[in-house]
Amino acid sequence: MTKKHPAVENWEKEELAKSLARFPERKKQFACHGGRTVSRLALPEVMDDNYLAELGFPGRYPFTRGVQPTMYRGRYWTMRQYAGFSTAAESNKRYRYLLDQGQTGLSVAFDLPTQIGYDSDDPMSLGEVGKVGVAIDTMADMEILFKKIPLDTISTSMTINSPAMVLLAMYVAVAEKQGTSSGKLRGTIQNDILKEYVARGTYIFPPRPSLRLITNIFQWCADKAPLFNTISISGYHIREAGSTAAQEVAFTLANGITYVQTALDAGLELDIFARRLAFFFNASSNLLEEVAKFRAARRMWARIMKERFEAENPASMMLRFHTQTAGNTLTAQQVDNNIVRVTIQALAAVLGGTQSLHTNSRDEALSLPTEDSVRTALRTQQIIAHESGVADTIDPLAGSYYIEQLTDTIEDEARELIRHIDEAGGVVACIENGFIQSQIEDASYHYQQEIEGGGRIIVGVNEFQVEEESTVPVLRVDEEIEDQQVRRLADIKADRDNEAVRKALNELEQASHTDKNLMEPVLKAVRLYCSLGEICGVLRKVFGEYR
Repeated sequence: MTKKHPAVENWEKEELAKSLARFPERKKQFACHGGRTVSRLALPEVMDDNYLAELGFPGRYPFTRGVQPTMYRGRYWTMRQYAGFSTAAESNKRYRYLLDQGQTGLSVAFDLPTQIGYDSDDPMSLGEVGKVGVAIDTMADMEILFKKIPLDTISTSMTINSPAMVLLAMYVAVAEKQGTSSGKLRGTIQNDILKEYVARGTYIFPPRPSLRLITNIFQWCADKAPLFNTISISGYHIREAGSTAAQEVAFTLANGITYVQTALDAGLELDIFARRLAFFFNASSNLLEEVAKFRAARRMWARIMKERFEAENPASMMLRFHTQTAGNTLTAQQVDNNIVRVTIQALAAVLGGTQSLHTNSRDEALSLPTEDSVRTALRTQQIIAHESGVADTIDPLAGSYYIEQLTDTIEDEARELIRHIDEAGGVVACIENGFIQSQIEDASYHYQQEIEGGGRIIVGVNEFQVEEESTVPVLRVDEEIEDQQVRRLADIKADRDNEAVRKALNELEQASHTDKNLMEPVLKAVRLYCSLGEICGVLRKVFGEYR
């Protein structure tokens, strides 16, 4: 019998044994059909210094092979489906349907007015209420959104950025009414404003006051909601805007560096807030490149946190990430092809070691997804988990010459971009001078030229076309929904204690002129049913708007 390498014995004694004691594996034995055992972790015959430094072991720095010692052998990734449309009541029905179908976490989509801090009765909201997500005006909407959903056991992700503090406050207040303290809440708010300026556009305030709000949330959650992830630093929208894989990694991690430095400058303790940082990446269709991208990002972040910021807690060095399959790859032509695309992309995310996953639906190039389409998207994850075998062993593509070469290449390219950003004065400076935007735009333009020139084939679009009439059922949001939501908001404003509301908004305005953490004043306001638009209106008055 071959003697184990000392490094393997050390890992098994330290990280693995401790993990198994806390979280036993899903099965006593993992085996293929026929009984052949599936090993927990495949290792090279010769384990040299380069292997230990660059790949190592799952759950151990630099985390190339995963952030948990047993990865999916201990627990599958969280299966989330991004959902939200129309009213809070309609979205609540969809959430409960998805939970009944085996989804293990919620992911909330907000409508456009909510994302940019306008109430449904604002003239700016006309025609957009409930269209691309759920309309949330006051805590009353949030109460309906999570009706009969136990927030002490369900993990909730909310894709909200500029008004993230307000929506988090509403979520905390609703949990309190359910009898759940903020200390028990699990989930994530996206809360990543920097990528909005370069890739998505749902910003409200200028960068510097926006960073203040983010660090206020870091600070409040560290004390009051320690299990809640305070930010999901997003590369997803950067990739959707047209970036390359290496640019997605570079700009996402550069944003992460900015958030960490801003929090440190505000006096926060690194190894307290850094443990609750999370990331959000795109899974596109080049399966092997995507796997390498995830592995490179994990290793890079570990080194950034250890070498640049001198983190001491290994949890502060772990890049934990959610993945969503690539919306920009879905086609309106031959929509069933999208099921295949999403399957490849989801498989890439799992092979790359994601912690949670959303699979897009076949019909999303046409409209919001129907229930049947959402169920198929969820079943895609479940089939990968339970039938493919890829979750039974850790980092199964490690050691492939191509994968390791590509992991190194993406890391080198991303590191060079981060070096340029550092030398140019940081992310905010590179947003202001347009460097990041131009990099993404150039990559997107080049990609589109390849498609239009025939050098890149998109099946059903520029090759293998068919004549077809669309018979796909399309979900439409009733135009009456907007009127209903406006009337509901008017009723809430009429029934609340408006003198208390006026005082709370005035206190928020006064606090905004100081260095005070704004989370508590916002919490007070939402508990009194101050609206999202009223609270953001106060902050607009003090901070101004980004243009």
